Amino acid sequence: MSHLLQSWRFWALAAAGFAALTAILAKLGVSGVPSDVATLVRTAVILIFAGAIVVASGQTGGLAQMSGRSLVFLILSGLATGASWLCYFRALSLGDAARVAPLDKLSVVLVALLGATLLGETLSLAAWIGIALIAAGAALVASGW
Repeated sequence: MSHLLQSWRFWALAAAGFAALTAILAKLGVSGVPSDVATLVRTAVILIFAGAIVVASGQTGGLAQMSGRSLVFLILSGLATGASWLCYFRALSLGDAARVAPLDKLSVVLVALLGATLLGETLSLAAWIGIALIAAGAALVASGW
């Protein structure tokens, strides 16, 4: 079991499962609520939840050890996350979860492109074909074809 908990694949699949639940639960929750208010509630819950995990696991010392560079990039990441969530909840308030979520997952395609160009990461030809299929699939689902 500990080997499984050290696997990036396990955590990535868990994230995908929770992201799917997020879309469905958010679609139900945003009904009759302004999307920005819904985002605020979700963010407050996440802040409390993440804070409790850091405290319970004894990782609070990590805050003092964080470099300025890491702090800047994490703040920028937080701003990007906030913008993403605001856009996501607005899209959910206007459209079907089954169409919004696949377009949101175009982030996978963008991460592959940015990872390759900005971070120098490399993907195999098969991986690039998969990325292209993700993009095509998102486009097909969103178009309602």
